[in-house]
Amino acid sequence: MIPSIETCFELMDKYQMLENIKAHSIVVTKVAHVITVGLRNAGLDISIEKVVAGALLHDIGKTSSLGTGRDHSEIGRQICLENHLDETASIVAEHVRLKSHNPNGDYSEKEIVYYSDKRVNHDGIVSLEDRLAYILDRYGRDKEGICRAIRINFELCKKVEKKLFKKLTFSPESLAHLAENEEIGLT
Repeated sequence: MIPSIETCFELMDKYQMLENIKAHSIVVTKVAHVITVGLRNAGLDISIEKVVAGALLHDIGKTSSLGTGRDHSEIGRQICLENHLDETASIVAEHVRLKSHNPNGDYSEKEIVYYSDKRVNHDGIVSLEDRLAYILDRYGRDKEGICRAIRINFELCKKVEKKLFKKLTFSPESLAHLAENEEIGLT
């Protein structure tokens, strides 16, 4: 089952999502929605409902992971499964690290949510480079192995960006402007 926007917000409340995480999720959803509509306009079969639900719930496990060191994407996946949201669970599970990517393959809702999350720092839309700098500072903590893994993940994200924008009529640089005023019933 793909949850409605209303159900997503009910789940955010049920799992006590912090307001700053909710604000982040809303902006990620706006970015993802702009990309999805653009890809659909280009003739691709991407589900707006799946993307919106995945983007809204991508950090559903974040609040409960704070201070524990547990993987919030796995917690989120479990929350989705417990609520019978199997299609959303797979998107939530891969929003931090995309497990498979084919630059010439089909476009997926997972890729869109994964990429959109990397473009939003707190509740502001930023470049991939700015988000990488923040992630390295916040989570890398001068640990070379972690920093290397983060950089590899962002190299993959650049490949996803290239794939997505091959079909879009706007550039990555114009995404912030387009998503700023996106209205999709989120407030």
